[in-house]
Amino acid sequence: MIRYIESISRRTEDFLAKLWAEYPSAHHISCNEKDLSRSRPVQQSNLCVEDEQPVLQVRDLRTHFKTDDGIVKAVDGINFSVHKGETLGLVGESGSGKSVACLSTLGLVPTPPGFHPSGDIQFKGRNLLTLPEHEMEQLRGNQLAMIFQDPLTSLNPYLTIARQLTEVLEVHHGATAQQAREAAIDMLEQVGIPDAGRRIDQYPHQFSGGMRQRVMIAMSLLCRPEVLFADEPTTALDVTIQAQILELIGKLQTALGTAVILVTHDLGVVAGTTDRVAVMYAGRIVEEGTTNEVFANPLHPYTRGLLASMPRIDTPPRTILPAIPGLPPDLGHLPHGCSFHPRCELATITCQNAYPDVVVASPTHRAACWEAQPTSHQTHPGTPTPGETL
Repeated sequence: MIRYIESISRRTEDFLAKLWAEYPSAHHISCNEKDLSRSRPVQQSNLCVEDEQPVLQVRDLRTHFKTDDGIVKAVDGINFSVHKGETLGLVGESGSGKSVACLSTLGLVPTPPGFHPSGDIQFKGRNLLTLPEHEMEQLRGNQLAMIFQDPLTSLNPYLTIARQLTEVLEVHHGATAQQAREAAIDMLEQVGIPDAGRRIDQYPHQFSGGMRQRVMIAMSLLCRPEVLFADEPTTALDVTIQAQILELIGKLQTALGTAVILVTHDLGVVAGTTDRVAVMYAGRIVEEGTTNEVFANPLHPYTRGLLASMPRIDTPPRTILPAIPGLPPDLGHLPHGCSFHPRCELATITCQNAYPDVVVASPTHRAACWEAQPTSHQTHPGTPTPGETL
């Protein structure tokens, strides 16, 4: 096993050497400690911000769906941004709107039944919500890429892996069939698929679930995107391959300055790989801050509940972990006031009647909760004023 991991690391280094040869400027990216504007609890951030302008900025995004039972508010007024070389973690229970937020940014929400009552998604000075489809097709899979959650339904069962991987390079980079095939085989090796030269000509059903997930990861990284949406990228992988994939994404991020939006339920992965965290519940972001701030001082009761339910290495044996009572709300029939109040032990009459203002704990840490009042309630520059949503 050790020799296998060492061989994977060597192939990753060889791949990065080729990458730096093609993009010489990427080799000189430095991440000196004094240049870091954010830190991680486990490892230091890859973030080296030359320009404070975010590469992607989402404002007041709402994605609703028309159904026979009424309007389903899957995403209901969220704001977030991600800078070059930064990793933003989106966490929350299933059905909180994380995946729909990513799909909305890429223009992959079917319309109808989906529609956007409001929203502005800025990428390189363009609003993605208003771009014609032919322009979005030039961005998707190229400058904007996504690792989808379910590889079985994302891969075409009628096409070989080779055809599905090489197509993105031929379409977006103008590569020849031979160049695209060589690059695809190389990337399959980087994500840990053995005998890639033979397996590339097989079909998706001939791969295991974990292998299909690695194919999806390889496809998303082939064009070296500027923004990568990773929707549960390591769910179907064992721990060894999970660490290898996260390491590969991290090295590519350092080399190219790729911004990563990581959607996951694994708070351990969030703690070790993200710079900032946005906690979503019922289609809204209820807390946002640097990873250190959110883990060390969670403001929202929902965030505290998520962290408390996570097993720790120092937890005594046979300890029953606390669970958040109840279930997430029906997004088609949301409760009045704060959507979390039916499950919250701190809920008051105010929580039932009005959605909370945004409470600012620091210039980088804020939450939407009536009970999360800091000792001195003050609005910092660049943060929402009371009444705004996160």
